[in-house]
Amino acid sequence: MAAILVLYYSTGGSVRRMAELIAEGAERVPGAQARLRTVPKVSADFKGDAAPIPAAGPPYCELRDLEECAGLALGSPTRFGNMGAPLKYFLDGTAPLWLGGALAGKPACVFTSTGSLHGGQETTLLSMMLPLLHHGMLIVGLPYTNAELNSTRTGGTPYGASHFAGLADDLPLSDAERALCVAQGRRLAEVALKLKS
Repeated sequence: MAAILVLYYSTGGSVRRMAELIAEGAERVPGAQARLRTVPKVSADFKGDAAPIPAAGPPYCELRDLEECAGLALGSPTRFGNMGAPLKYFLDGTAPLWLGGALAGKPACVFTSTGSLHGGQETTLLSMMLPLLHHGMLIVGLPYTNAELNSTRTGGTPYGASHFAGLADDLPLSDAERALCVAQGRRLAEVALKLKS
């Protein structure tokens, strides 16, 4: 089975829900198995006081999860048009993988959720691609063959799945947003399996 790593950071739950849908899409592809992982919050006083195992939800990501995956879906809420600090902090610690080229040639995609419709979805997605490109990963977007990209009035971009959550993070994913998350997971898994063979 090809492991599709769905790695995300979520505060209000929207990015977590997107991650679950992307994992569902990946597992619709025979031969692919999704692996959900998250990262701990970064302490403001740098104590690093997060519990070593989360109280609920998927486990924290380890470097071996990245080494073992055949493809990576990376998700974060938008923070001033960029990924959240906890995810960036985790990625900054992947230099040993970069030195060994462990991720080079593997496909990757990105996804995000914002509080406002024009709150930086595309800049966040593009900024999340930068460390993946430095690792030599192959970026997999969402093609316009997904009809939802043309019809959505909420989130959804060719750069990756996105969601407009509202300022209180209380808007559920729209039908188009859900469909695009599933499509992105499926596409990532299909590409990963083609590259693996």
